[in-house]
Amino acid sequence: MTKFITGIQQAGIGVHDAEEAKHLYKNLFGMNVLVFDSKAEASLMKQYTGANVHSRRAILSLNMNGGGGFEIWQFTSRTPCTAATTPLLGDLGIYAIKIKSRNIRASHQLFLKMTEVTVSPLYNTPDNRLHFWLTDTYGHCFDMVEGDEWFKTGTDLCGGVVGAVIGVSDMQKAIGFYKEVLGIDEVIYSGTASLSDVPPGHMEGEVYERVLLKKGLGKNGAFSQLLGSVQIELVCAKQRTPQKIYAERYWGDCGFIHLCFDVLNMDGLKEHSGKAGFPFTVDSAHSFAMDDTAGRFCYVEDPDGTLIELVETHRVPILKKLGLYLNLQKRKHQKPLPEWMIGLMSLNKIR
Repeated sequence: MTKFITGIQQAGIGVHDAEEAKHLYKNLFGMNVLVFDSKAEASLMKQYTGANVHSRRAILSLNMNGGGGFEIWQFTSRTPCTAATTPLLGDLGIYAIKIKSRNIRASHQLFLKMTEVTVSPLYNTPDNRLHFWLTDTYGHCFDMVEGDEWFKTGTDLCGGVVGAVIGVSDMQKAIGFYKEVLGIDEVIYSGTASLSDVPPGHMEGEVYERVLLKKGLGKNGAFSQLLGSVQIELVCAKQRTPQKIYAERYWGDCGFIHLCFDVLNMDGLKEHSGKAGFPFTVDSAHSFAMDDTAGRFCYVEDPDGTLIELVETHRVPILKKLGLYLNLQKRKHQKPLPEWMIGLMSLNKIR
């Protein structure tokens, strides 16, 4: 099939205080490059916000070592709502965001010294790689994994977002969506087992079905070399009825609100997704501005209603201070941008 997805652009994180969260994630994960800071109404999302248009502040930050960024999202017209109970592994929706590390053992030791986070022991994955779970002060869970590729060399341990752990109710339906619609089709491991490498607060030995899907580093897409590969870990609880993580809450409330992919051909993906039985639920149709950036954004739901955002980028700031912007709509090819050009974005530091 045609590869519509180039990589993960960002993970959406709903918070009470975007300004505070911006600095927390800068300090924890090196998300220190500002792409946009936008205050506006989320007018196209009202079907997910109680049929009302709500105002918000959205901040997109990146780690230039490589990987996707964070879209830190805060309601400004209402008080964001937290989940009534702490989500469990296998609950329906995005349970954890995967963050890549250059040296997983060193990262583990570093985070163990921090008071802002709770850290699990180191575990081996079914494909014999190390990982560990990290929970921040907001209760958001992250899966720290070994990184495969890097945009920038250096000594920083952390990179950006490489994937997500997503709870599903029917593994085969979920695999069909992520493989056939999004093209994340390489199976790294699969099986049903009682797990020992569970996050803090879980009972060891619970039985889960678990599948890790991967899409390798893309050859096309302006930012493909920065965004890198994709890992989607699907988890199905076998001994209990999973709960919806966003049951009785709005998109934008506290937690992981969406996973956003960078798209090359939105019209083609929309047609392909619709034919597969997954019509887009939101489509900005034309270019939509977010601060100094612009693009077409759409949403589609996986079989359990987990929100997947899709963005076809049209305009992005390269060097804000000098007023330099890149208009991707004028490009006649889909090849990656030169590394030096993308590297200029690192001058837009979060202070």
